[in-house]
Amino acid sequence: MSNLKNDKVLLRPLEPEDLDFVLSVENDEAYWKYSSTEFPFSRHLIKQYLSNAHLDIYTAKQFRFVICDNEEKPIGLLDLFDFDFKNKRVGVGIIIKEEHNRNKRYAYSALKLLIGYCKCHLNIHQIYCNILSENIKSIALFEKLNFTEIGKKKDWIYYDNKFHDEILYQLILK
Repeated sequence: MSNLKNDKVLLRPLEPEDLDFVLSVENDEAYWKYSSTEFPFSRHLIKQYLSNAHLDIYTAKQFRFVICDNEEKPIGLLDLFDFDFKNKRVGVGIIIKEEHNRNKRYAYSALKLLIGYCKCHLNIHQIYCNILSENIKSIALFEKLNFTEIGKKKDWIYYDNKFHDEILYQLILK
């Protein structure tokens, strides 16, 4: 697969050199509530994961892109998951690691590239995402990209000693 690029970001497949970056994202407890992670990942486990990152989405049913800035420095991750070729749908998740890289349209630009890729190359009919109801910035991002709220899962995620709602968003590609 070739890289995807626009004037703001580069999306590329994972490389073995991404080990430290992926480890830092996966082991940052601030993000665990979004991924249902309970324990830190070992360096060995992430290394094994990277060694299988070459599998295509049709085999693995998932694919992870590294989001890079214009200097090709990794700044985030963009995941496709639960790829369903038969029903032409896929889930998406995105994270921009550092606070100082947020609100600079990196996530918006990366998702725009991904939407085009899903439509043109994967023949996807719909993309969906799950967002915690209090994650106002992610809600605004996906709504700006024409994702529509299609449901709410009440008390779906438990963290900080309480339950939180999760909202399901969907984009139908035409």
